[in-house]
Amino acid sequence: MELRQLEYFAAIAAEGSFTAAAARVHTTQPNISAQIRSLERELGADLFDRSGRAVRLTDAGRAALPAARGALAAAADVAGAVADVAGLVRGSLSIGMVEGCTIAPLFAALGTFRSTHPQIEVSLREYPSAELIASADDGRLDVALAGYGDDLPSGLESLTIIAERVVAAFPRNGRSRSRTADLAGLRDRSLICLPRGAGIRRVFDAAASTHGGPIRPAVEASSPDAIIELVCSGMGVGILSESIARADDRVVGVPIRDVEGTAHLGLLWRSKPSVAAARFVEIARDAFEKDT
Repeated sequence: MELRQLEYFAAIAAEGSFTAAAARVHTTQPNISAQIRSLERELGADLFDRSGRAVRLTDAGRAALPAARGALAAAADVAGAVADVAGLVRGSLSIGMVEGCTIAPLFAALGTFRSTHPQIEVSLREYPSAELIASADDGRLDVALAGYGDDLPSGLESLTIIAERVVAAFPRNGRSRSRTADLAGLRDRSLICLPRGAGIRRVFDAAASTHGGPIRPAVEASSPDAIIELVCSGMGVGILSESIARADDRVVGVPIRDVEGTAHLGLLWRSKPSVAAARFVEIARDAFEKDT
């Protein structure tokens, strides 16, 4: 008994015709008939009633069909398992991360993945968040650690690491003592923002467009650290996430009343990832859970 014969058997049962089944499995009608005759001789029973215009299963055929389908499914599982192992023995994994990333669990996950799958070639690149999102969405990157808002492309899955409010950052020793800010007041200030497309900036821009129209910042800085330095030098008001502002004693983060969206930092990958990418996400998920 061969898997090919079981495949032909299941195809005829589904199609109700030797000719249609032959087309389905890409063979000829004489060949499929000969293979089924051989299978029937081996089993000692007819599987199909060929007396009518349509081919029907016999009692023996009906009894055999579930087992035949189960054998075909098991064979497919074996092939899939071998393919998965092959995907973790050879291949590549491209990972992108935000510039200046210092997220320790990400590097821990990279170390674990490298030690458990040394044959896979891993590449690591730094890009702005907007480019990371686009590259993960179109497949140029397998996994990306990026900042984003509430408007991710529908084809991406995400693992959020941080989700928090956007704040206005003032020098701690400055004149502002207000506990809140609003977009109307910020329009009159020199604003220092991350580049367009960054997660924090996307949330801020979306809120500004809803409440009075876009706000053009005075300065676009490449990193949160640069924004804090510029705020401390008196260049203007920084637009940051709550935790980033809180982490530096030189500035104070003031919530912005009109900005209701949430800025996220997290891992992004396509809905149908490669085997290597799926394994890395699994390892990264464990690393971030241990860090909380």
